[in-house]
Amino acid sequence: MAAADQEPHVSAVCPLFYQDESYLHGFLGTVSDLQKAGVLQDVVLEVEGRRFPCHRLVLSAASPYFRAMFASDMAESRQKTVVLQGLDAGMFEEILSYIYSGTLHVSLDKVQPLYQAADLLQLDYVRDTCSSYMTMNVECSTCVDLYKFAEIFSLDSVRKGCLKLIHKHFAEMASSEEFCSLRMNQLTEIISHDELDVKQETTVWEAVVRWVQHSREDRLHHLPSILPYIRFNLLTSDNTAAILEHPLLMEDPGSSEVIRNVVQEGDSNLKPRRGMTTEMVLLSNAKPGMLLYMNPREGKYISCSYDRTPDETTVTVTSDNDMYMFDYDVENNEQLSLFKYNHAENMWEHAGMSPVTRFQRRSLLGRWIYCSESLVEADRNLYYVASDEGGSSVLVKMRKYNRHTDQWDECSQLQHDGTWHYSVALSCGPHLYFITKSAIYRYDPIKDCWCKRNAPEFMPDVTTVVAMGTEIFCADRDVTQIIVYDTESDCWQELHDWPNPRNLADDGPSLFVLDNQLHILLKTNNTVKQGLLVSTDYLVYVYDKSANAWRDLMATLPNEEYLAYSPCSPVLRMYLPYLKEA
Repeated sequence: MAAADQEPHVSAVCPLFYQDESYLHGFLGTVSDLQKAGVLQDVVLEVEGRRFPCHRLVLSAASPYFRAMFASDMAESRQKTVVLQGLDAGMFEEILSYIYSGTLHVSLDKVQPLYQAADLLQLDYVRDTCSSYMTMNVECSTCVDLYKFAEIFSLDSVRKGCLKLIHKHFAEMASSEEFCSLRMNQLTEIISHDELDVKQETTVWEAVVRWVQHSREDRLHHLPSILPYIRFNLLTSDNTAAILEHPLLMEDPGSSEVIRNVVQEGDSNLKPRRGMTTEMVLLSNAKPGMLLYMNPREGKYISCSYDRTPDETTVTVTSDNDMYMFDYDVENNEQLSLFKYNHAENMWEHAGMSPVTRFQRRSLLGRWIYCSESLVEADRNLYYVASDEGGSSVLVKMRKYNRHTDQWDECSQLQHDGTWHYSVALSCGPHLYFITKSAIYRYDPIKDCWCKRNAPEFMPDVTTVVAMGTEIFCADRDVTQIIVYDTESDCWQELHDWPNPRNLADDGPSLFVLDNQLHILLKTNNTVKQGLLVSTDYLVYVYDKSANAWRDLMATLPNEEYLAYSPCSPVLRMYLPYLKEA
């Protein structure tokens, strides 16, 4: 057949979807021009006597409130002029500007009424924007007023931001006029919190007195309900006696009885406030059963003896400032029992949680051996982490403690081809990280899955790690370098200007975070002729991030032998009288 006689080839043509971006952006501009020119307006909205000519279609498209008004059988759908109640005219003008232009102007002086208007008109974007603006701009001068506003409209993020600032500056806030305008439930929510930054509990009592006396006749009868929120167990007997003689209590004998009952019951679950505590680093003494709590920045060193002490790796401090450790079950070595540190009694006691079955494997000689174990908190849950480092591949196994069932649930395993040494597990933000010499992995507690992250070009044998903010700091045994991993950007860099002191002992360094600054603890050996050890010195350096420099704190630890917990020394907020009294 000739070429001219062949039927033409017909290919399948798929339909395509086109979108005119210029039309999408230009449409709103055209609508705004019509509004400014007063063209095609078909309704007038009246707010506080001011008249705003508008377009029903535009209003209905922007707001479910107006859509219900104009697209239904409501009387307003047929009226030429609609009077709107409960709105501020100035704020409504801002709302209209947003509806017709997509641009929103927010400031501290108008964010609250703007949110109220948006809430009434059901404008989600304006509400969310105002909420985010309030959260980011909480100030001491406005946070009490903003806290009350946030509670009315159930703005949880704003409320939490305000509470955080009120707790931090409680003494200052409690003397303000705005503080005295709080409702009783708001007052008790504030003073019930552990995070109150007060040096003495008498500050809380004085704030309550000021609040009651601001409106004495209306509030005095609330006093018996407020008093249990004051932590009388943290007051001296002299302070309690002085409070019992206060004129307010003399007027109401029932309040005095409440205090006596609270003191008599002695609720040990009421923790010291944040402002009463000092961050302390925990070290293990070479003597059995001895621990050292230290804060080299403040020159505080307190030693305590215990019936049991934490193992090298199976100890962790949670975000709630609770310290947990694993200990071998007396009757069954295959079980690990969980113990919790009791701050008030300065002792370790059983946590009242079910034990966890230890991971183990069969060695080449046929014997069962236990894996390398650690206890980590991530996303407010406790995890038992065990790494099996035998053979040509490594397996990381985990169990998560389930508070509801009192059981340890299996988690996803991490399989890594290749051996490693000095592997460590720690939490940073909501995730758990596992770091080795050749790789770094991240575990997502919500999705229960692992993913590999970027490893640095050169990773030392990681001996100690610590998380601060969104960063993870790592060092090797010889502290040849200290590297930092940014969990958000997934990038590594080296900290420069490390002094690299000499004569480091074989025990290895320990990184820890104290007062929101990076520290490192080093052990050095001093020797004389014939190599006989004369003394051991401990050095503590702090890193100044702004100056990119390390500074020797000139720490003077008691003349004992200490071991740092690996991979990092636990740090917890301590109420020092509990330690000293014990």
